Amino acid sequence: MERILAVDIGGTNSRFAAFVLQADGTLKFEDSLWLSTQGAQSFPALLAELENRGFSLLPRDADVMVLAVAGAVEKKGRYCKISNASWAVDLDEVAQTFGIARGRLINDFEAQAYACLSEAVHDAVTVQHGVAEDGAPIAVVGGGTGLGKCLLVCDGVGRYITVPSEGGHSVFPFVGREELEFAEFILRETGRPQVIGDLVVTGTGLRLLHQFHTGERLSSREVSRKLEGDSVVLEWFARFYGRACHDYVLETMALGGLYIAGGLASGNPGLVTHHAFVQEFVQSDVHGHLLRKVPVRLNRNEESGLWGAAVCGVQMLRTGRLVRSAGGA
Repeated sequence: MERILAVDIGGTNSRFAAFVLQADGTLKFEDSLWLSTQGAQSFPALLAELENRGFSLLPRDADVMVLAVAGAVEKKGRYCKISNASWAVDLDEVAQTFGIARGRLINDFEAQAYACLSEAVHDAVTVQHGVAEDGAPIAVVGGGTGLGKCLLVCDGVGRYITVPSEGGHSVFPFVGREELEFAEFILRETGRPQVIGDLVVTGTGLRLLHQFHTGERLSSREVSRKLEGDSVVLEWFARFYGRACHDYVLETMALGGLYIAGGLASGNPGLVTHHAFVQEFVQSDVHGHLLRKVPVRLNRNEESGLWGAAVCGVQMLRTGRLVRSAGGA
């Protein structure tokens, strides 16, 4: 049996998990520990705290270590400046001190994509029934602080690679006079030169949409608590979420399925289970028949990042080398 140390480092918390790759090729979750990202002065300090807590699997004892990080990954998967934290993760800097022989960083949304190949999604909520096309790409879209998109592509021999995206920074498509009025509202409120997906299918977008319709200035968390089944805010947001997913699936021909991730829909399932989501997702006078076949599921597992990092670790062990994301740094 081989042991994998999976890590999910966010701007607020850092989670560590020990996995075992069993003889039958399945992953077994053994142990986990949460530490404060903000409470650590540096990445070495975070690893030192892991040792001080007596965690069951330390970097020097793991066969491979994979870290899902909130930020852009550089230097061939060895460096990342953590978003919303004052420090960076540099594996080369700590390799000798902490005994990291085999390690890699992946973007946190790549980890969400890898998680779709694990039991982390076994309890995912079905949004649309469908039949996945064998071997076709699988799309992962998730709104939270930002709008994340990632693609899983099979290499033909049973291994999936991730194709990362910065699609959340693409200009968002609005339709009709009322939606264009909302776009103008966003520009006035934010002072931004363009309305991108990160300003629409995110917590920021939910807050702005509520303000546009009601005049109330509330936080996204407060808006979430006020959402109801007949709410115009809920209907509009579900429509926008469905459109973002519709476009990404068509752009990538992700007929292998769509997984919705991210904290926004996880905490507010109605944002994607509302009828306006599927109605907008399948809306196409040319390819509607394809979109209606795509299975859509909502992943609400809070441990997905850890499972995704572990799946990446499995592929590293099986190939005997570092897994590279397509187009990755």
